[in-house]
Amino acid sequence: MKRIQSAQELQGLDQVEVKATGCHGFCEQGPLVVVHPQGVFYHKVKVEDVPDIIARTVQKGEVIESLLYALPTTKEKISLEKDVPFYKLQKRIIFGSNGLIDPTSIDDYLAIGGYQALAKALTGMSPDAVLEEVKKSGLRGRGGGGFPTGRKWESTRNVDSEVKYVICNADEGDPGAYMDRSLLEGNPHAVIEGMLLGAYAVGATDGYVYVRHEYPLAVTNLTMAIDAAREMGLLGENILGSSFSFDIKISRGGGAFVCGESSALIASIEGQVGEPRAKHIHMAESGLWGKPTVLNNVETWANVPVIIDKGAEWYRSIGTEGSPGTKIFSLVGKVNNTGLVEVPMGITLREIIFDIGGGIPGGRKFKAVQTGGPSGGCIPEEHLDLQVDFDELGKVGSMMGSGGMIVMDDRTCMVDVAKYFLNFLKGESCGKCTTCREGILRMYEILDKITRGEGELSDLDLLEKLAVVVQEGSMCGLGKTAPNPVLSTLRYFRDEYLAHINDKKCPAGVCKELIHFEIDPDACTGCHKCARVCPVGAAHGEKKEPHEIDQDKCIKCGMCYDACKFDAVKII
Repeated sequence: MKRIQSAQELQGLDQVEVKATGCHGFCEQGPLVVVHPQGVFYHKVKVEDVPDIIARTVQKGEVIESLLYALPTTKEKISLEKDVPFYKLQKRIIFGSNGLIDPTSIDDYLAIGGYQALAKALTGMSPDAVLEEVKKSGLRGRGGGGFPTGRKWESTRNVDSEVKYVICNADEGDPGAYMDRSLLEGNPHAVIEGMLLGAYAVGATDGYVYVRHEYPLAVTNLTMAIDAAREMGLLGENILGSSFSFDIKISRGGGAFVCGESSALIASIEGQVGEPRAKHIHMAESGLWGKPTVLNNVETWANVPVIIDKGAEWYRSIGTEGSPGTKIFSLVGKVNNTGLVEVPMGITLREIIFDIGGGIPGGRKFKAVQTGGPSGGCIPEEHLDLQVDFDELGKVGSMMGSGGMIVMDDRTCMVDVAKYFLNFLKGESCGKCTTCREGILRMYEILDKITRGEGELSDLDLLEKLAVVVQEGSMCGLGKTAPNPVLSTLRYFRDEYLAHINDKKCPAGVCKELIHFEIDPDACTGCHKCARVCPVGAAHGEKKEPHEIDQDKCIKCGMCYDACKFDAVKII
């Protein structure tokens, strides 16, 4: 791909700086260009558009209409980034800096106030004062459990040991989730600064960032950031002339989902098999190499500098009483505006999906949203006005998780969704617990049987009984939460299970063994579109004449159904 090295090469301008930043969050509309200081927002920019942007917008202050974002409903074009609804309704205190800085430049991070919180702590706050500020902020772990961060730190600080560790968990493995990756790629110094403050508070001298193997750019940018921080005396011995010393190493995981669990992650860093350990020994007392250890995820660490810089009271003014601050969600699936959104805790699902996300594509009907990754639950339309925080999501059978949010429309089969997540989890189980290893597999087999039209009513009772066994008998969070997709879909969409079992039909038209496609001759215009897209030639007919589908040839791929603009292809 052709690369533009600088604006100067294009126009000879000496007052223009072209900056490559991290992810801005609005992934659906990328590549994005924001022209400062005006904040002009261009989307889906191509290399050949850059000279025009420099010549017209930078030099003359003109707005290029063809590059502006248009609202999906009214088609109104928006000129400024701050006015785009996707951004306007967010509160981006953690993720917003991604769009302002070059992640490979420590000078850029310093220019926006980076390492100011560290300097404040080392020159005017004791470790206890830093710890108390984090406790007062009410910050809860953003990795899924929602445990109070200050309490976790306090437990480690209270252990008498010369050696202590802090760890950043960047082993983000939920399908559809990429919040931590984007933070680590786009603003690695925020994570480093957070770890420095945590280490200072608990008395640690060494830290690790555990990054999944599939995140090479995150590793590259983080490595550069660590090296730059060392060169400036922000990592290493006697940081900023103080008696505090701390350094960070990177440990790369092999991509195992179970290594997101704290004790399995530690085992992996130690070079052992990534399996969870019994929880009767707390990590605060005996974690990495048997030493007191604090472990938080990427987003949690990135919150810490903001809290120390602006204060706990300011932080608590955002969000809810029980869940202060903001949360970054990965909004994906059947929603117009996919991407990363940072919102205050307590916002409703409806606001996220319809106001920020722009609603469901094609005007289709919302069906459910799955939160909390593969171990989360599916939440139906009746709970769209539910406030999103750690406590409220749990009340409806789901969870916050690390922040994955998958939106589904009326073409989604909820039995198939539960089967999909169980298929993922059975492959990711480490196999240490019999209940997890065999229980998840057996639940998947029952779901597979139901989607093939071979299910029986007794299967539903068996699924619910197995769910209890898996939850109660598993050692780590993977097994304990694995039944959530099944239990939540049974709770809210039981009628779909019954349709598969009693009627041998899939209402959403997804399960192949339970559907077939037919063409309504009265609705068919003979446009020939179905025949062109059919990979096996099952759809056929003369142009401008009603078409047919050869059921013996049909492989039920659904391409004819998706291609038909006249609603002539029916799922029977």
